[in-house]
Amino acid sequence: MSTPFLSHTYSAAVSGVEAYIVKVECHLENIIPPSFTTVGLPDGAVRESKERVMAAMKNSGFKIPQKRTTINLAPADIRKEGSAFDLPIAVGILTALGHVDRTKLDRTILVGELGLDGALRPVKGVLPIVMAAKEAGYRAILVPETNGTEAALVDGILVGAVASLAEVVGLLNGDQPLKPVSVDRQALLNKERRSTVDFADVKGQEHAKRAVEVAAAGGHNAIMVGPPGSGKTMLAQRLPTILPALSLAEALETTKIHSVAGQLPRGTGIIGQRPFRSPHHTISEPEHCPGGSLQMST
Repeated sequence: MSTPFLSHTYSAAVSGVEAYIVKVECHLENIIPPSFTTVGLPDGAVRESKERVMAAMKNSGFKIPQKRTTINLAPADIRKEGSAFDLPIAVGILTALGHVDRTKLDRTILVGELGLDGALRPVKGVLPIVMAAKEAGYRAILVPETNGTEAALVDGILVGAVASLAEVVGLLNGDQPLKPVSVDRQALLNKERRSTVDFADVKGQEHAKRAVEVAAAGGHNAIMVGPPGSGKTMLAQRLPTILPALSLAEALETTKIHSVAGQLPRGTGIIGQRPFRSPHHTISEPEHCPGGSLQMST
């Protein structure tokens, strides 16, 4: 029986704050000299994945024959960014070589950056990726362990938090069961709503506090003018604590933005407080409204 040298897996990429499904096609040929080519408008991080992928497979105990390897990221007319394609590329190559059972791949999304030792590292934008996978009808998604809580915020899809490439192969081959990650979204949101500051901390400043309360109640804009040390920043920082609590839908939308920007704190699955941004008064207009990659100033 000849070894299959063509396979595909599924992953996802982020565009803005939304995600779309990417089909990762792998083609291997017995051609000398061996090579590794990635097509489909990959950026620098995606092109460099070949070094991480090959080292991770070897250090995970898989024997990789010398072949010409071609990876296609479809749709090919949209630019792909980031390191989240490491895992689907590695699994696609191992599938083409016969190391992975193909039967579960059409229903599963794979996302994760690989270390040279085969360990999985967290990536940005997991929440919108899981939302897109659920909407597209996929049954399960495998993400790095650190992204597990964030991914489990989405109901209706099995979320597997995995630590290494070897563990992913074991799950896909049925050598070990998938233990879905689950969280109590409302309990997690209530926990993250706690703030280290409170509007009640402000003593005096009655006129300023009244103005801030009116702005918060009516959803108005406010401009604070005064000398340094008069309490402008202190009041502004405490303004979110008198705003209505985030609903679950608002929290998910806020978390999605933080996830894509890479600003979701480690160990925090959801943003429970209304965002507060404090750019310095010397910031330029381009810095205040940056173009290109999503950026956030705090």
